[in-house]
Amino acid sequence: MEVLSSACSDPHSKARLLACQAPHSGDWLHAWPITACGLRLDNESIRVAVGLRLGTNLCAPHACPCGKAVDARGTHGLSCKRSQGRATRHSLLNDLVARAMIRSKIPCTKEPVGLSRSDGKRPDGVTLVPWRSGRCLAWDVTVPDTLAHSYLNLTSKESGAASECIDSRKRLKYDSISRTHDFVVVACETMGPINESGLEFLKTLGRLMTSVTGDKREGAFLLQRLSVLIQRCNAIAFAGSFCNSEIGDGESG
Repeated sequence: MEVLSSACSDPHSKARLLACQAPHSGDWLHAWPITACGLRLDNESIRVAVGLRLGTNLCAPHACPCGKAVDARGTHGLSCKRSQGRATRHSLLNDLVARAMIRSKIPCTKEPVGLSRSDGKRPDGVTLVPWRSGRCLAWDVTVPDTLAHSYLNLTSKESGAASECIDSRKRLKYDSISRTHDFVVVACETMGPINESGLEFLKTLGRLMTSVTGDKREGAFLLQRLSVLIQRCNAIAFAGSFCNSEIGDGESG
C-alpha cells in the first residue's frame, strides 16, 4: 500500500486510493449477482465501477452538455449538475433505508408531512414509533462525490472526509428537528466511504433485521445492496455526461 500511495502524485489519485481503503467501500465486490435481490450489475456498470476504482480511462475526452470538459477518466458526470443518475440514487438510497426499517418491523414514512426545517424542506424519512429514549428517528440520505473538485482538498487527505463534511452540514440544517427527534445522516460517497454515524445506523438496522429474521447476514447484505446501488447509479451518472439530462443539485440529497 505504501508503494501505491507514493505513486499517487495528484489529489484525484490520492482521494481515490484513500476511498478504496475505507470500510465497506468495496462491498459490491463481495455481493452475489442475484437479480431478484437487486445485486446484479450489468457489464457497463461493472466496467465503470472497476475503472473508477482503478483510476483508468473510461472514455474519450469530450464536452459535457453542461459545457465543461470531461477528461478520459470520466468522473465529471458523478457530480455534474446536468448529469443523470443523481436524483435516482438519492431516491433508491432512501428506499433502501425505508425497506430496512420495514423489514425490522419499525413503522416509518418517507418525506413526512408536518416535519420540516425552517426553510420548508423535510427529512427523507421518520419512524412512527420511538427509536431511542422515547424519541422517534428522522433520517436524511445524501451522496456526495468523493472526486468532486469542491471536496478533493478534503478527500485527498482523509478517507470519508466528504461524507463527514456533509454530515456536519446536514445536522446544522436540521437542528430544529434534532430537538424533538433523534436525527441521523446517511452519507455514502460515490467512491464508497460512509460517514461514521451513518454506518453505525446501518449496522444497527442490520442487527434489528437479524433479530426479526434470524439471519445473521442481514447487516452484510444491507451494506452490499447499498454498495451495488451506488455503483449502478455511478454508471448512470457517468453516461449522463454524453447526453442532455435534467438539471439537478450539486449533490443528491
